[in-house]
Amino acid sequence: MEPPHNNTSHDTSRHVPQDARHDTGPPAAERRRPWVVGVSGASGTPYAASVVRGLLAAGEAVDLVVSRASRLTLLDETGIAFRDAHWRADLREWLARGADGKPGTFRVTDAELARVRYWAAGDLAAGPSSGSYPVKGMLIVPASTACVAGVALGLSKDLLQRVASVTLKERRRLVVAVRETPLSGPTLKQLVMLDEAGAIVLPASPAFYAGATHIQDLVDFVAGRVLDAAEVPHGLYRRWEGELRGGSKDEEEAPDAP
Repeated sequence: MEPPHNNTSHDTSRHVPQDARHDTGPPAAERRRPWVVGVSGASGTPYAASVVRGLLAAGEAVDLVVSRASRLTLLDETGIAFRDAHWRADLREWLARGADGKPGTFRVTDAELARVRYWAAGDLAAGPSSGSYPVKGMLIVPASTACVAGVALGLSKDLLQRVASVTLKERRRLVVAVRETPLSGPTLKQLVMLDEAGAIVLPASPAFYAGATHIQDLVDFVAGRVLDAAEVPHGLYRRWEGELRGGSKDEEEAPDAP
């Protein structure tokens, strides 16, 4: 025989306070909404460093995904071994290095690094792998042709490709800074597929009208165009204003001879 029902008793383990049911978390202005920066195995790791520095300088938060192949490229181009267990120290060294390989070229603060969250490329359960994870969009810089193919075909073989697929399906901004030359027919078709899916295809093509005098100027031009596509303010290069300048930045900035 079942005991009589007691209307005053209830399961406290399942009870949700009225206030908690309506708790939507911190105000929208306080929620972290980062840009995801994906670094693939193409040559051009200085481009990625310049983009991340630009985002941090603009006060943005960054979620970083470094593919396995890009670690080899980073090691070859900079001598930096990027390690999951020591990613913060390795990232600081990477961001501080100039495009010419000189260490300590840029100052990287603890406050800036505190706005970076790193996700291992093999972690398919990472936050950005879900459309419910709040992000502003994704910047793939540099993007290899293998990465382009994987994203265009929706393969999601690693976290970088998975986040790109999520970015497209959620109709968020995806900038693909492809770095390869010449481009084959299949890659050209895949870039068209990405454009039709809503991505911004941005070849890593430096320009010279901004008065480049150093390899860093050429790198910063491409990084600046990536940030332009993301509508993030920056001062990485001199913009065209409709007037011929006829000289480099150094010549413009040099004092007049006595």
